[in-house]
Amino acid sequence: MQDFRKLQVWARAHALALAVRRAARGFPRTGFGSLRNQMIRAAESIATNIVEGCGAESRKEFARFLEIAIKSAMELEYHLQLANDCDVISPAVWQELSAEVIEVRRMLQGLRRRVLEADSLSRPHE
Repeated sequence: MQDFRKLQVWARAHALALAVRRAARGFPRTGFGSLRNQMIRAAESIATNIVEGCGAESRKEFARFLEIAIKSAMELEYHLQLANDCDVISPAVWQELSAEVIEVRRMLQGLRRRVLEADSLSRPHE
């Protein structure tokens, strides 16, 4: 187990979730509730899966939670694209949030790779 607050990727994912919530406040009151909810859910899922993974009993399990977080980042990237294409977020907000979700995803992929490498190094060779 490790303290998720010490992970830079968690801090970035948490800040991203807050930024997505702020951006979603500007959605029209009708017609985009589902997109708004899905976007927020995906953003929060990234940070949540990092936290859950930090409580994992093994590196392999931690890596699985990081994989889920990566998939949530992919989902969020699409929701942001859709929100931009539907003109419910500005192009500037879309660019900023998209760039951040891509960076968080890259950080997650790097952390997952390191966790799996450490797992393979800790196992006795057959």
